[in-house]
Amino acid sequence: METKAEAPGAQPVPALFFAKVERRYTQGTGALDILRGADLAIWPGELVALVAPSGAGKSTLLHLAGLLERPDGGEVYIGGQPTAAMPDRERTRIRREEMGFVYQFHHLLPEFSALENVVMPQLIRGLSNTEAKARATELLSFLGLKERLIHRPAELSGGEQQRVAIARAVANGPRLLLADEPTGNLDPHTAAHVFGILVSLVRASGLAALVATHNMDLAARMDRRVTIRDGLIEQLD
Repeated sequence: METKAEAPGAQPVPALFFAKVERRYTQGTGALDILRGADLAIWPGELVALVAPSGAGKSTLLHLAGLLERPDGGEVYIGGQPTAAMPDRERTRIRREEMGFVYQFHHLLPEFSALENVVMPQLIRGLSNTEAKARATELLSFLGLKERLIHRPAELSGGEQQRVAIARAVANGPRLLLADEPTGNLDPHTAAHVFGILVSLVRASGLAALVATHNMDLAARMDRRVTIRDGLIEQLD
């Protein structure tokens, strides 16, 4: 399970680092401050839960972390790289090569098999078909789907679909995984099972993960819990 590695002898850096990040949105003639100088560091191999009430800014934080929005102040670092003023093309490259995304809905391509869904992002990145299939098979087998490789999404259970989505998210060996309610559409038993597999994958690969969730039982199983309060990111543990 490979992920991004630092050069030999290099000092470790956070996979994700917010330095005094500000984000605001215009509302009529005024402005709504969502983040007001927020700080956050997530290290390789660390699993961090983001728990906050609706409207607190979870989606904004994830969008900033995923380079889908730019901060109004401060800096967002990915693997030590400042990104706030980075050209769009480079931000897109980082999203494609250094990040993985998992959502509440799996968003798998229905006409392709589980294996093909995991192969596709690797082909887009430039891997050969042979390399991509080998990597996809390894990941899906690790996630307990060795017997389901040729099945299309409609032939899979909800938990299986979400495991394929997780495999797709990490197929390119990202340094950072961003997950937004990854078990939100699953029943409690299946959610716990899928989450356990996600934790195992994070541990095995050494990637960093930020997981937004309302499930406090699952959040308690992560390394740390953070929330957003008054525009700042606060530790709960």
